[in-house]
Amino acid sequence: MIVKLKRILKKQQFLPSYLGLVINPFYIIRKGLFTGIRNNSKHINGKLLDFGCGNKPYESLFNVTEYVGLDIGESGFPDEKSAEVFYDGQKIPFGDNTFDSVLASEVFEHVFNPDQVLLELNRVLKKDGKILITVPFAWFEHEIPYDYARYSSFGLRHLLEKNGFKVIKTEKTTNYLETVIQLFIAYIFNIVFPKNIYIQYILHLLITSPLQIILLSLSKLFPSSSKLYCNLVIVAKK
Repeated sequence: MIVKLKRILKKQQFLPSYLGLVINPFYIIRKGLFTGIRNNSKHINGKLLDFGCGNKPYESLFNVTEYVGLDIGESGFPDEKSAEVFYDGQKIPFGDNTFDSVLASEVFEHVFNPDQVLLELNRVLKKDGKILITVPFAWFEHEIPYDYARYSSFGLRHLLEKNGFKVIKTEKTTNYLETVIQLFIAYIFNIVFPKNIYIQYILHLLITSPLQIILLSLSKLFPSSSKLYCNLVIVAKK
């Protein structure tokens, strides 16, 4: 029963359904990120490099001819990674013009040398190749100590254009109120509730899940603003 519950929770982290609204305390940020990637997956085709792939949680969203996962072995949780190739964080071990597309989801906050990495991604991309990047903006530190940065829409655009890319599209995954609600729910879940994970989820079902649903419903009555958001999604081309 516990194993099955863990599988459900893991799936709801990355591919959230309406069930996630009830059982996932991070539903708002995960739903926004999933929707942003899914809606922009149409820009990605051909041979795809999933840069910083982890366990490839979004692979099913892409219709590509080949899906190659690349990761750096020393960061995060190596035993949970599904990469075909690991690298040293300096030179990507592929030749020039190898890939039609690149996905880098929730990676650049963990990159200490973004200019070097973007130049390398530009190098392995074919002419007019597309890159789909997502980064957090309003979110707590994670994968400690490998969490180095937060990027605004202007900062990431500047980095991309500086390193040979042209930005095609920029999206913010949540609005101001959704972001505030998500941060509030995450605070209660992570800080207020006891540290035992099973007790946390029981209390979430009883307390913060209904609260999350009520607050999201009430937020529809207020003006929308995108000045504060959880994640940024950017599509650019070489």
